[in-house]
Amino acid sequence: MFFYSLPILFNDIGLFRPMEGLFMAVVILIVLYFSAPPPEQNWRPEPYDSFLLASWLGGVALHWAFWPFFLLLNASLLFADQLAMAGKITVSSWDEIHFVLLFPIAWWTVSVWRCSRNTHSRTWSALARFATIAVPVEYAIKLLIRIDYPRIFFNCEDLLLDYGSCF
Repeated sequence: MFFYSLPILFNDIGLFRPMEGLFMAVVILIVLYFSAPPPEQNWRPEPYDSFLLASWLGGVALHWAFWPFFLLLNASLLFADQLAMAGKITVSSWDEIHFVLLFPIAWWTVSVWRCSRNTHSRTWSALARFATIAVPVEYAIKLLIRIDYPRIFFNCEDLLLDYGSCF
């Protein structure tokens, strides 16, 4: 997450400085820490047949609801960004990849927020919730780059079929 978007945001676009972004992130993390639910001491996993249903209902441990999708999401986004920057996929294909990932992101966000009390530390709960908030921020930055600054991110010279998207 933020592998390509933050350097473009800070260096090329200059919407705000890195220290301002760090300050906003710390404030959000502090708010999330104090609003995180206290961990349940005697929590036991719910006996559901489906992992997806159990995660959605908040019946699994936080690390099982958070890490598998977090790693898969970041690998997918990084791979799509690398392909787009190399000119291997078109701009519209890059858009479609991000659109397809929207619905699993919604499931993951709800699952993490519901499972956030199923951990031993309030810190992990706050960090997991912070990561779920960071994903829409990443999408907003990528949307800004896609709409207003596509020539910075996409290799427009190699995209002959989708060259109109680079204006």
